[in-house]
Amino acid sequence: MKKWMLFLLFALPTTVISQRADTLLYPEEKHFKNIQQLTFGGDNAEAYFSYDGKWLVFQRTSVKDGIPCDQIFAGKIPAPGAPFQYKRISSGKGRTTCGFFTKDGKHIIYASTHAGGDSCPPLPDRSKYGNKYIWPLYSSYDIFMADLNGNIVKQLTSSKGYDAEATLSPDGKKMIYTSVKDGDIELYIMDLQTGKEKRITHTPGYDGGAWFSPDGKKIVWRASRPQTPEALQSYKELLAENLVAPTQMEIFIADADGSNAHQVTSLGQANWAPAFMPDSKHIIFASNHEYKRGFPFNLYTMNEDGSGLQKISRDKGFDAFPMFSPNGKKIVFCSNRNNGGTRDTNIFIADYAEE
Repeated sequence: MKKWMLFLLFALPTTVISQRADTLLYPEEKHFKNIQQLTFGGDNAEAYFSYDGKWLVFQRTSVKDGIPCDQIFAGKIPAPGAPFQYKRISSGKGRTTCGFFTKDGKHIIYASTHAGGDSCPPLPDRSKYGNKYIWPLYSSYDIFMADLNGNIVKQLTSSKGYDAEATLSPDGKKMIYTSVKDGDIELYIMDLQTGKEKRITHTPGYDGGAWFSPDGKKIVWRASRPQTPEALQSYKELLAENLVAPTQMEIFIADADGSNAHQVTSLGQANWAPAFMPDSKHIIFASNHEYKRGFPFNLYTMNEDGSGLQKISRDKGFDAFPMFSPNGKKIVFCSNRNNGGTRDTNIFIADYAEE
């Protein structure tokens, strides 16, 4: 999920970064009140609330702090003006992604490559693929459950190939995640108690980053759907090398069991990181569809049928990974804003106000 940070590393010109004014809040961002920056420096992303709304889990890279690739951290949300204190949950080995609290608040699930080696797995050589933007689907990724002291208490997946991008249902009983175990990049739902699971997508293309709605009745995710024989062949060739080029993605929704799946955006370019809003009837997501050069990424909201599109964030670089608190009053997201002209991505939390 976090791999969009790599996109900015390669695609965002230094001149754009240096000319961007530092600010916590842009004048057009009417929905964000009492915004607070929680992290300062490094690459921080995918910050998600615990079920009680008191904690955040996130992934972090900071070479200067001895974190060469993403590791999972968690911390209690501070009072306004107080510092955000957090600790590492993952082992520090391999690369990790996609942390999520369990219902009891005592455990975190996340994907990790540590079983495949202690060091960070290598990034793909983009020059071999015409310098197109590509993600690695590391075959050593599996999903684990750890307690808040970092002790792994359970391995949830063990299939050969990429297993990652997991989130949990509102009742905490089901995990939805992405896997290549059947030869394509598909979504699966697992019963955490029994381990029984069901594949819920069956169309060629990348399916990932799925979330349940707060009422537990629907799911939302991002997907690519190659539209020509040439595009499908290119997709399959990359997949054979454990790679994917996610530059064309749209938002899909379905019932919670995967039935009635349908596409709800046709905006073009990369529409991703979707989540249902507190009423389970609206969706928030990140997109670069307004910008043919591929950036900025901003946050948008819409009705579940794709109507009523509204732009709610305005950074000139990157706003993404939105999630609402369980009570619907706060929003957390990650952004390049207020980073002193660097490439740092930080975590921000704000009260959310409907206009």
